Amino acid sequence: MAEESHEERINRELIELLNELRVALPGVQIMFAFLLAVPFTQRFANVTELQKDVFMAALLCTLAGTVFLIAPSAFHRIRFRDRDKEALLKSSNVFAIAGLVFLALGMTAVVFLVTDLLFKGLFTALVTAVTAALFAVVWFALPLIREAGD
Repeated sequence: MAEESHEERINRELIELLNELRVALPGVQIMFAFLLAVPFTQRFANVTELQKDVFMAALLCTLAGTVFLIAPSAFHRIRFRDRDKEALLKSSNVFAIAGLVFLALGMTAVVFLVTDLLFKGLFTALVTAVTAALFAVVWFALPLIREAGD
C-alpha cells in the first residue's frame, strides 16, 4: 500500500473523528433530554438539597458535553471552505475530548442521583466511585498508557 499524503491523512483522520462523534452524540443527547424532563416529575419535589445540586451538576455537565461534542460539526460547517482541515482536526480533537470529559462527569452524577434516590449511604458512594473509576480508566487512562508505551 502506498504511503498516504499529508492531505490524505488529515482527510482520513477528520472522517474518523466525525464517525467517532456519531457514536457519542446519541447517548449524550438522550441523557440531556432525560435530564430536562426530571424536574417535572412528582418525585423531584421530594429530593434533598444535595440531590438537587448533583442534578444541576449533571444537567450542566451534559449540556457542556453536548456543546463540545457537536462543536466539531458546527466548526466544520462554518469553516469548511477555508481549506484548513488540519486546524479543524486539531480543534475538533480538543472539543471531542472535552465533550467526553463532561459526558463522563454528567453520567457519573446521574448514577449518583439515581443510586442515592434508590439506596442511599455507602452503596451510593461505592457505585458512584466505581462509575467514575470506570470512566477514568477505560476512556482516559488506558489510551494514555498506550500512548506512553509507543
